[in-house]
Amino acid sequence: MKRIDIIAGARPNFMKIAPIIAALNVAERHGGQLRYRLIHTGQHYDRAMSGSFFEELGIPDPDINLEVGSGTQAEQTAGIMTGYERVLLKDKSDLCLVVGDVTSTMACSIAARKLGVPVAHVEGGIRSGDWTMPEEINRVVTDSITNWFFTTSETANDNLRRAGVTDDRIFFVGNTMIDTLLKNVPRLRPPACWQSLKLEPGQFFVVTLHRPANVDGERQLLSLLRAIAEGTNGLPVVFPVHPRTAKNLKELDRATPQLHCVDPLGYLEFNYLVQHAKGVITDSGGITEETTVLGVPCLTLRDNTERPETITIGTNELIGTDPAKLAPALARLMAGQWKKGAIPPLWDGKAAERIVEHLEGLLLVS
Repeated sequence: MKRIDIIAGARPNFMKIAPIIAALNVAERHGGQLRYRLIHTGQHYDRAMSGSFFEELGIPDPDINLEVGSGTQAEQTAGIMTGYERVLLKDKSDLCLVVGDVTSTMACSIAARKLGVPVAHVEGGIRSGDWTMPEEINRVVTDSITNWFFTTSETANDNLRRAGVTDDRIFFVGNTMIDTLLKNVPRLRPPACWQSLKLEPGQFFVVTLHRPANVDGERQLLSLLRAIAEGTNGLPVVFPVHPRTAKNLKELDRATPQLHCVDPLGYLEFNYLVQHAKGVITDSGGITEETTVLGVPCLTLRDNTERPETITIGTNELIGTDPAKLAPALARLMAGQWKKGAIPPLWDGKAAERIVEHLEGLLLVS
């Protein structure tokens, strides 16, 4: 029997670990010899960003919570590394499984490898090329010390090969976030604002913004929101406000009554809105994957993306961070001229099953 540490610390991680945990539980019921220990680093520490996702996605309570909490990038990294190191020194597992590109991903990978524990990275190999993004640094550092990579696309595979990773360490499995989405589509439910705002399918937009380039400067944030309001022709615009963003909205121009700021939503409620929206305007990478699978037009307010398949295959387009570029893109969408898109290879809801099969081959074969 072998034990895997599954690391989760921030909201994007939870959608990615849920199907892996489910697949490991299924394998165990069929006589499998892999076990897991769920470690929550506490990087996202409030209930809105963490607890509700565990309940909605059927994730068990963590075996260990490092309770790192808030802090600067360096403070969180140090807290996670020292906390996980203590765990490993007391009781070492056979593998550290990390997902995505948050601080917890990088910090636990470093702590594990320094104590001789191999690392597997789910969603390895993705790159934006933008070194102003903390996530890009997390990806590059994690992948530089990872033993085995579970990838979402051929682009990610090529990125790893160019970095010198051999094919026997790369496993193209698909996208566990899409596993979670497809499993939960029948369970999606309308949030309270569906009724209160009198929303109708295909007759509203969803906005999410959280990246510093878009939200840390009040002028930039307000310019983007005004451009969105003007370009959506009076349709309601629902904006679940990220904690980073809320503090910058105190002086929001009230001349845009169609813009509705709401509290952060749970997974099932948020994706209900996405599923029924006319379009989504975002700077999140993960949401571009969900809109691609749901067939919903997506406008990304960034100058680059680590998920190019959502553009070359899916429904996503890079608009950039210049508010002036929103108007022509929204005009095309409103005129019904947006591309239809398709679903990338292996985004079929079975990525976690493939990951567990590979883990069994890597850890259990003597």
